[in-house]
Amino acid sequence: MKQIYQQTPEEVLKHVNSRESGLTGEEVKKAREIYGWNELAEGKKKNIPQIFFEQYRDFLVLILIASAIISGVLGDMESALVILIVITINAILGTVQTIKAEQSLQSLKTLAGPEAKVLRDGTVVQLPARELVIGDIILLEAGDMIPADGRLIENASLKIDESALTGESLAVEKSLDTLSAEVPLGDRTNMLFSGSFVTYGRGRAVVTAIGMQTEVGKIAGLLKSTSEKQTPLQVNLEAFGKKLSILILLFCGILFALSVFRGEQPGNAFLFAVALAVAAIPEALSSIVTIVLSFGTQKMAKEHAIIRKLQAVEGLGSVSIICSDKTGTLTQNKMTVEDYYIDEKRIPASAIDVMVPAQRYLLDCSILCNDSTNENGVEIGDPTETALINLGSCCGIHAAEVRSAYPRNGELPFDSERKMMSTLHKIDGENRLIVKGAVDCLLERTEQIWTKEGVREMTADDKEKIQKQNQEFSMEGLRVLAFTYRPLPEKHLLTAEDENHLIFLGLIAMMDPPREESKAAVAECIRAGIRPVMITGDHKITAAAIAKRIGILQNLSEACEGADIEHLSDEELKALVPNISVYARVSPEHKIRIVRAWQERGMIVAMTGDGVNDAPALKQADIGVAMGITGTEVAKDAAAMVLTDDNFATIVKAVENGRNVYRNIKYAIQFLLSGNFGAILTVLCASIAGFPVPFAPVHLLFINLLTDSLPAIALGVEPHSSEVMNEKPRAAGESILTKDFLSKIGLEGLVIGIMTMVGFLTGYHQNGALLGSTYAFGTLCLSRLFHGFNCKSDHPVLFTSRFFHNKWLLGAFALGAVLITAVLTLPGLHLLFKVESLNLTQLGQVYLYAVISLLLIQALKWIRMKSKKNGENNGSK
Repeated sequence: MKQIYQQTPEEVLKHVNSRESGLTGEEVKKAREIYGWNELAEGKKKNIPQIFFEQYRDFLVLILIASAIISGVLGDMESALVILIVITINAILGTVQTIKAEQSLQSLKTLAGPEAKVLRDGTVVQLPARELVIGDIILLEAGDMIPADGRLIENASLKIDESALTGESLAVEKSLDTLSAEVPLGDRTNMLFSGSFVTYGRGRAVVTAIGMQTEVGKIAGLLKSTSEKQTPLQVNLEAFGKKLSILILLFCGILFALSVFRGEQPGNAFLFAVALAVAAIPEALSSIVTIVLSFGTQKMAKEHAIIRKLQAVEGLGSVSIICSDKTGTLTQNKMTVEDYYIDEKRIPASAIDVMVPAQRYLLDCSILCNDSTNENGVEIGDPTETALINLGSCCGIHAAEVRSAYPRNGELPFDSERKMMSTLHKIDGENRLIVKGAVDCLLERTEQIWTKEGVREMTADDKEKIQKQNQEFSMEGLRVLAFTYRPLPEKHLLTAEDENHLIFLGLIAMMDPPREESKAAVAECIRAGIRPVMITGDHKITAAAIAKRIGILQNLSEACEGADIEHLSDEELKALVPNISVYARVSPEHKIRIVRAWQERGMIVAMTGDGVNDAPALKQADIGVAMGITGTEVAKDAAAMVLTDDNFATIVKAVENGRNVYRNIKYAIQFLLSGNFGAILTVLCASIAGFPVPFAPVHLLFINLLTDSLPAIALGVEPHSSEVMNEKPRAAGESILTKDFLSKIGLEGLVIGIMTMVGFLTGYHQNGALLGSTYAFGTLCLSRLFHGFNCKSDHPVLFTSRFFHNKWLLGAFALGAVLITAVLTLPGLHLLFKVESLNLTQLGQVYLYAVISLLLIQALKWIRMKSKKNGENNGSK
């Protein structure tokens, strides 16, 4: 069956059982029984308790809950309480973010026009848009919001702003013509779509779709069916929690077996193994990640990026593909004159000289044959016309003064069939009709041409040159208007016949230009290993021209239209996407498919957009980025991040921040795990060698609450560096626990474990188990405090300014050192913490072992860095 836009108005009216005089009350009642109300349906929503308890599904959270229960059973109520508070705070934060994210459909509902003018029983009535039914005849004029999808049946120069739905920046000229072929949404010029605005003219349409069947309704359906993606950090932490738990349980199982083998009571051996497991799991990890991400959101908010979901901070840092909308994101979303063509010369807008008579006359004509205004920065009218007014302002020519000097004495308004507009003025003492319009249409009516030598007959060669220049402009994505004029007799009554026998004056080419920052931002993306891709509802030539200017596109073969991918299977599209940098004339479904295709190739995808048509893809992407100024509420609610300056360059800055945040989280994890591994190794070595257990449970609690948390949080706010943009994005499936990362943790933990064991043996041989335990406890605490400086970088930081540039880490170290020194030296604390009070010599030994661990790890980093450089140099040879 033919689509609605492929049918004549008469066929459509018959199809929906309607007529030009509208429906009767009885027919409306029957239609509503069949089709329902003109509103968007809402799916079943989860209540707040459901959302809250879903936050506890994370594997690491479940392990922490088990740890809290075991800690409570073992009498360690303080540790249990800390764990429960941390995971509850995280659950509350997650619940708040989820509730905010589920507002997309509510925002979509506001797009249904609150009122509509409708023909009912042969008379015009105004009623709520919700009451429209299929078959209703709606009346539209400039300023109206379109309340439902419909087929145009009467048209008087109607122009519709469909940018929120299609992404096309220019208002669409509507036509009654029946379309023979299948065309994308943006080219269905005889159709009107719910949520669009009338910017010019008037018309009538028959309603062909309401509610969830409209194009906006289909987007609402896509939003309901599109699941939000977990960010890479969420995926990584989940996998990390499972692997970490398995490793710790494995160690504790070995320790339990060794203890039983040595003849210890199974009950006691089991309780100590469980206590060590509780100590080894970094309870502070969830709170540290939350704190680090919160600091990241504050920093990014100052740089025009509002984060709606905490994990998106890090997620942005790991993107390998940025699919960006064109209009308003990469471009200024403002039509601007780029070039003049007059007297066979192409003149850039910046080089226009109003002192040259021909250029001034063309400028005056563009202001006079123009219905737009720009008063005190408020633009009213068609974007192409306001661009002409703004050019005059840039040249110091004010529209009001020109119009006052040459008043309009008559006009023939623009209509889509003639594709031109004419105004009559008295200029240089004669009546002149100024005609502007489409180049091809005006050339057919032009007989003469203006030149600096004067007006002469137009030749075939002249027309060929003009058409060639017009084609050149078009290939650059420019919108071109031709300007002509002719003298008319005094007191002449204008008719359409007067738009013949014209004198060609010149061409004016304009476009929605790229933002100044876009080119540098795209280059920065490419340097960071990120592939920028443009996805837009605009025309292919326009999109390709912008993409080429800013560096996204190299040649036209990398651009395609939605129609090209319409009939491709998912596998075929997956094979195509690496070869395409620009997608034009795409629908919301196409956008989702493109994002999914990249995701199936293992890429982490960020999607930017501002329109209703972008919302489903924003939700499908790993990181959705909406525009704060021009963005619709639907897009903002579906996104993880909102840009308050609508600037693509801000996304690149956010990527840098995200990479730094992830790097700092890894530093914190490295610090926690290597320290915990050192403690486990010490216990294992002591057990294997037959020595007493080096630590009391209170030692493990002190380490968990003080020497773990404070430096780890301080590492999480390590000052950011632009060096991260020299790295390639990590793979989507890459775990935090990579081989390289585990080897660092293992090696550093081994050094800490060895020095802790050396401290234990020193004290043990001096005065038995209690002093040995005191030495081990002091050495481990101080080694971990010093280890915070090791975890600042993969490179050595000793004797560099970087060693001191994190004031939070210096503060955490100082506080930790004061506390552990107090515990080790003040007699009143030795019973509470199960230690012997140390003298200055003994304390000096403990500090020495801790400093040696710092020096050894710094030396290992230096060796590792040198061997890596040598390997790179050999590889380049």
